[in-house]
Amino acid sequence: MKHYLKKLEDQIRQRTHQPALCDYQGQTYTYGQLATIIEQYHRFFQAAGIQKGDKIALCARNSARWASLFLTVNTYEAVIVPILPNYTAEGIAQLIRHSDSVLLFTDPDLWDQLSLQTMPQIRGVLDVREDELFWSGDQQILKAWEEKGADGFDPRTVSYPDHMDSVAIINYTSGTSGDPKGVMLTYGAMSDVVENCQNLLSNKPDTILSMLPLAHIYGLAMEFIYPCCTGFTITFLGKAPSPSLLVKAMQEVKPLLVITVPLIMEKIHANYIKPHLYSHPAKAIGTMPYIRLAYYKTLRQKVMDLFGGRVQSIIIGGAPLSWKVESDLKRIGLPYVVGYGLTEACPLLAIESPENYAPGSCGKAIHDIRIDSSDPERIPGEIQSRGPNLFVGYYKNPKADEAARTEDGWFRTGDLGVMDGEGNIFIRGRIKALILSASGQNIYPEEVEQELSRHAMVEESLVLDRAGKIIALVYPKSGVVPYLTEEKELTAICDRIRNATNKHLPPFSQIFRVELVDVPFERTAKGTIKRHLYQ
Repeated sequence: MKHYLKKLEDQIRQRTHQPALCDYQGQTYTYGQLATIIEQYHRFFQAAGIQKGDKIALCARNSARWASLFLTVNTYEAVIVPILPNYTAEGIAQLIRHSDSVLLFTDPDLWDQLSLQTMPQIRGVLDVREDELFWSGDQQILKAWEEKGADGFDPRTVSYPDHMDSVAIINYTSGTSGDPKGVMLTYGAMSDVVENCQNLLSNKPDTILSMLPLAHIYGLAMEFIYPCCTGFTITFLGKAPSPSLLVKAMQEVKPLLVITVPLIMEKIHANYIKPHLYSHPAKAIGTMPYIRLAYYKTLRQKVMDLFGGRVQSIIIGGAPLSWKVESDLKRIGLPYVVGYGLTEACPLLAIESPENYAPGSCGKAIHDIRIDSSDPERIPGEIQSRGPNLFVGYYKNPKADEAARTEDGWFRTGDLGVMDGEGNIFIRGRIKALILSASGQNIYPEEVEQELSRHAMVEESLVLDRAGKIIALVYPKSGVVPYLTEEKELTAICDRIRNATNKHLPPFSQIFRVELVDVPFERTAKGTIKRHLYQ
């Protein structure tokens, strides 16, 4: 397996004048310019006394500069600490302190919100957007900044380290538990994921649109590190991907791959697929197979054109995909696959090619996976994994390290699933979310939520156990309850949703009560509902 930074070297030498990192409708950096930025900051780090292994925090919105600075730290053999910019100022400062970061790269508006008193170990703060030093804590950093440059540097002579076992990234994850942990990922783990993506997706230079948070390992690895080490031109959207903006950008960038999360695909489905699939003409041809197939083929092409017309694979991950949406994607023949991973797996645990993908699954394992169950094909058990892509521990958290491993050294994902005879993995839910009924039956909230999602009035839902009763919190679709003020009318809607859903559920997992909520559920960066907030 070749080190991913050596693959990056190859791209810099071979594609020196080709575009590498682009802001959508903004700045573009070639592979040669990327190497020059890296060299300039390497010289600054050295003069400023930054040591290999020092922690450097990067907290800013997605951009081409964000990506270049990430690689700057990464290739210097310091440890990069990407932090989501939508945390509170207090939360950002907490992670900077916990990680022992000595430098911070951030956006101007975020810097205005932060206080140096909450980050006492920081020696310098630098601007991600512009080539500026916000603040320096000592004369050495100020002097190094004033003298920095890359005079005489030739990108074709670039040489980066190839150590596999050193920690490259500390990626903080809150998941849905509300308990942030610093996941330590090595150069070897990232190299393994790049290798697998090149084998499974594409190993030739092309184009891709990056829309996911780069501070989360899913977007970082799949939309940035892998394509950059493969010679792609990466365009960073830099904004929240509304359906209209996303479609416009896709049609301009014309990506080969789409890496996304269920929340985005559900919006694409609601805005562009569902209106055609459930229109009167579509219903009218439902009994005419040949005409129906032709209609689906035409609709598929329209959707592919929305994505720029060149997409070979749509990779969906980070959270469960609604079965209602997935069945519609399958019906019209989109080349999609739902993958599976965690931050601790950098992030990939399972994936499959669209042509071999089993609907409802999350593909096949890229390394060893086992189901901790007496009957792994029928009885859900914890999904456990081992392989070179796994993290080496949680930073300064030995108790979490111990809890994450089995006695024989397998990583405990905390997810429940089954695996069929072909090796396809089907996730049933999170162990922490599992509900045990009074009769001893296991109830998987995600399965009840899938049934709720089929109801025409339900936009999204969350199923909880309250005092031994199954309660469903429902955020209704737009227009369902616009003018209702009578309590009995609201109760009637809740009863209608509950009764319709219970018809498809076994007796032990019947919904006791439906409660309407008036705002969407809070989600993590990867689109998973924060269950702990609603207990």
